Amino acid sequence: MSEQKADLILHPVRMRIIQCLIGGAPKSAQQLQELLPDVPQATLYRHLKKLSDANMLAIAEERPNRGTVERWYTLPERAAELTADDLRAASPEDHLAFFMKFASHLIGQYGRYVRKPGLDLLADGVSYRQIALQLSDEEHLRLLASIRELFAEAARNEPSPERRNRVYSVIAFPE
Repeated sequence: MSEQKADLILHPVRMRIIQCLIGGAPKSAQQLQELLPDVPQATLYRHLKKLSDANMLAIAEERPNRGTVERWYTLPERAAELTADDLRAASPEDHLAFFMKFASHLIGQYGRYVRKPGLDLLADGVSYRQIALQLSDEEHLRLLASIRELFAEAARNEPSPERRNRVYSVIAFPE
């Protein structure tokens, strides 16, 4: 089961759809298409259906629109997360495959960013770094909880002209 759920979440297009819906208001397929212009419309609809069928997306509203019904999607809380049971059930090979999909997605996102015209990494505040910290298990859990709290607070921000979508990826493991 965890492999199937992980495959649903970690597919590059589905991961991008999920990211568009994290912490935000419901979005229509048209709005998602505007946020993901490089994803063909038929592909977007196919992945929206897969996520909806797996209950990883909820249909918040249906509105009549030009003779059809326009669906507005939302991300149910924790629907697109792997649970502790999912992680325990996965083999080491599964975990490596999950991580490779995640890393590939990250590389794809960064590749789309660096190919944009007018690129200015300094003005955009781009940063990637690795830091090794000496932490007890308790200190590590406190640090992760603090990071999650900061991310949850920032995820409540509404879109505005002075805000832009920024991607933060956190990977923590003992060395």
